[in-house]
Amino acid sequence: MMTLDDEQAAARAWFEHLRDLICAEFEAIEREAGSDARFDYVAWDRADPSGEPGGANEGGGGVRGVMKGRVFEKVGVNVSTVGGTFEGDFAKTIHGAGDDPQFFATGISLVAHMANPHVPAVHMNTRFLVTTKRWFGGGADLNPPLPIVEDTEDFHATLKAACDAHDPAHYPRFRQWADDYFYIPHRKVHRGVGGIFYDHLEGDFAANFAFTQDVGRAFLDAFPRIVRRRMGSPFTDADLAAMREWRGRYAEFNLVYDRGTLFGLKTGGNIDAILMSLPPVATWS
Repeated sequence: MMTLDDEQAAARAWFEHLRDLICAEFEAIEREAGSDARFDYVAWDRADPSGEPGGANEGGGGVRGVMKGRVFEKVGVNVSTVGGTFEGDFAKTIHGAGDDPQFFATGISLVAHMANPHVPAVHMNTRFLVTTKRWFGGGADLNPPLPIVEDTEDFHATLKAACDAHDPAHYPRFRQWADDYFYIPHRKVHRGVGGIFYDHLEGDFAANFAFTQDVGRAFLDAFPRIVRRRMGSPFTDADLAAMREWRGRYAEFNLVYDRGTLFGLKTGGNIDAILMSLPPVATWS
């Protein structure tokens, strides 16, 4: 039987392995487009959220990987593994941390903003957290400035197959969860065309870990296929303008509503890694 330390090490190792697979595939796409773009990797150590060097809440860190190329205008792939104590009332907002603010968290987070408006932006995140409880969460969602039905159906079908292999109830539940979560109330619009989102998946570590791994594999299957399908599509200045205005909506969601952004800021994460989700160019008209 796996100990807690074993579970934490296994989850961390998977997220780092998934990062390597994704980055290699994205670099291969750049080479196919005639670009020599590569990921730049920057290691970082977690600082105490209080700002005091050497504080009691320092612990862990991660690696921020960023690439800017011909196909991927800006893509960030981050892996972080941190631990410590949640500050103040923030602990009460975290599953299982209300009575004991000690925590451990490891995960991968990815956001890609594309150069061609016909290639959808995308977000993927999976994570393992330990408080007085232990659980997996995450998902993936597609964010096209100019939605194409074929791509939306492909993305959802691939995620559905991954879900159905574990529990037929997963996909309808997690798809609805994504639709509810990735919504911008002040705009009354969804951030994209959805995907799946899940949280607090606890109980059977092996089963939940296997599902989380399959979510990562499904993303790696679906998204590069969609990129290759659209990255050579011609586009107009109007298409480019529409993409940049849509990116403004994406930025609004991530700065106002995204729980991952808040978690990173509240736990002493790397600021550049936390805000790598923001697009390189956006407009508000």
